[in-house]
Parts: sequence; C-alpha cells; structure tokens
Amino acid sequence: MSLYGEYDHNNIFAKILRGDAPCYKVYEDDKVFSFLDLFPQARGHTLVIPKHGVARNILEVDPQTLCALMQATQKLARSIVEELQPDGVQIMQFNGGPGGQTVFHIHIHIIPRWPGQPLGIHGQIKGDPAELEVMQKRLSARFASA
Repeated sequence: MSLYGEYDHNNIFAKILRGDAPCYKVYEDDKVFSFLDLFPQARGHTLVIPKHGVARNILEVDPQTLCALMQATQKLARSIVEELQPDGVQIMQFNGGPGGQTVFHIHIHIIPRWPGQPLGIHGQIKGDPAELEVMQKRLSARFASA
C-alpha cells in the first residue's frame, strides 16, 4: 500500500483496540495503547498506537495525537530500558509499504538492542507465546510502577 488511501477499520491494530483480536498489552492510558510485537525483532519489541483517530501514517495524524504518541513512546522507552538494560534502543516509525509499513494504522516501534544480537527481520518470525507472556508481565509491572 502507498502513503495514501482509505483507513481500513479492520486492520489488526483497529481490531486490537476494539477487543476483537488478542495482544500482549503492556500499557494503556486515555490516549495510547501499547503491546508487544507478535513478530519481535528483538526481546522486548513494543508497539505504541493512538487509541483514537484513523490515521494510517505520520502524514495523516493530527498534531495533538502525534504529540501524545511521542510522549508515551518516550515514557515507555525509558521503562523498557530500565527493565531490560539494553545497550541501545531503536525508535522506528514506517510510512507506506515501500517505507516498510505493514499495518496501516500509525504506530511506533520501540526495539531494545544489545551488541552482537542482530535485529530480526520485520514481520518474519513469530515470537514464542510463552516468552511474550513473560515479557508482558515484566514490562506491564514496570510501567505500572513508573
């Protein structure tokens, strides 16, 4: 899909927000929802999405929602770094299919990084459900205490 088009109300993130699809939720407030990526590129790979609006990408999102999304991303990244102690963290946001976007609901990736651990291929290998559940418990507990 390109940068432009109609918002699909049945994309997987819209389904997660409606409760029609499961996820490993780690954080939620009145503006954002965050959960583990089912196809993690690294341990602790977390996604942050706005709860309201129908923006497919950064070109369509309103400034107030983008601000809330980035503020939450910073808060979540700090908590992930405190909990997992990575040596680096990537914050990524893709726009349009050729830009790497695979789900057309604006979202931000928080990916902890460690030396010598290559980054997994985006959207290729599904995470182990038991490992995702353990990570969900660790991160949600950390976010709750932040």
